Amino acid sequence: MKFSVIFEAQLADPTVEREHQVIRDCVEQAVFAEEMGFDRVWAVEHHSLKWYAHMSAPEIFLSWVAARTSRIRIGHGVVCMPFRFNHPVRVAERAAMLDLLSGGRLDLGAGRGGTTQETSLCGVDKERTTQEVEEALRIIGKAWQQDELEHHGELLDIDPHPILPRPEQRPHPPLFLACSRTETLTQAAELGIGALVMGFAGPESTAEMRAAYDAAVAARTGERFVSSVANDHFSVLCPTIVLDDRDTAQRIGIRGQRFFAQSIGHWYGGAGIPDEAVVEGTDEAAEMRRAAEQVVARLHEHHIPVRPNSTATFNADHAYGTADDAIAYVERLRDAGADEVMCLIQMGTVPQRACLETIRQWGEKVIPHFREAEEEAR
Repeated sequence: MKFSVIFEAQLADPTVEREHQVIRDCVEQAVFAEEMGFDRVWAVEHHSLKWYAHMSAPEIFLSWVAARTSRIRIGHGVVCMPFRFNHPVRVAERAAMLDLLSGGRLDLGAGRGGTTQETSLCGVDKERTTQEVEEALRIIGKAWQQDELEHHGELLDIDPHPILPRPEQRPHPPLFLACSRTETLTQAAELGIGALVMGFAGPESTAEMRAAYDAAVAARTGERFVSSVANDHFSVLCPTIVLDDRDTAQRIGIRGQRFFAQSIGHWYGGAGIPDEAVVEGTDEAAEMRRAAEQVVARLHEHHIPVRPNSTATFNADHAYGTADDAIAYVERLRDAGADEVMCLIQMGTVPQRACLETIRQWGEKVIPHFREAEEEAR
């Protein structure tokens, strides 16, 4: 099993000064993650999502991280693939350059960037995002494996051109797709690419998603593959704060996740702006339940069906606590079928010292536990 850290560059009280510091803090965490034995860092592209994600140019962030590290893999994922965000050829060029300069450490994930806030910024047609993401992946897969790219698809026509440079990895860096529903899991499997899964609903939901992905892998014919090689890697999000004091870790972690849930709800579901206050002594578990109830009430008010994933981000049963608590939770994710655990640590209200201490505890206690178990199993 692999272990990674994922960055949105979340920010409570988003002044310019704090924004700059948070991005520098993310770099510090990413570099420290290599020292602590993590396998990969991921950075997620979003645009204009104040509070939720200030990572608008992850390829620059990751280039900076790559220059300051030597081993850890560089996860450029997800890239917003609709054409008005990023032309597929430009993605292929930039990603190949990053793969080359990092010594062949790149992984590339695709996503839709489907919020109204983002699509309206760049003039993206929301109705075409799924189709554009798939065609972009096909173009990128061909661009990296042919001396000249020629593409005549449903949405784009590209006459023969060399796409430069070529990536260091052969035939190309592994490809992934952001997945939150059975439909996208099936799409990823049929395209022959890995799944990046939002794991807020917990290990039981993860097991169901893994079963759906595996079923689609078993049933596919290869006709829809976007490349000559398949990548069936299944990565799962794991919100976590790990400290020596369990109660403090749980309080900080659940408070950070509540900010995450409220800020994503603001941009994806029209909820109010996230609560930025951190009040010592607050029962954060109770506040999380109250926030989930407010979401349900808002959905009912607008006659929007309450589906299982509507409140998944408010589920507080994650790797918050001591290293032993984290180990127990990751064992559940492993048994559910996770090939990789993507640690979500940098949530908007979590202080830098808690982020760094969590990375240290994972590196010194959690990851070695699983490495030793794998060695014993061989």
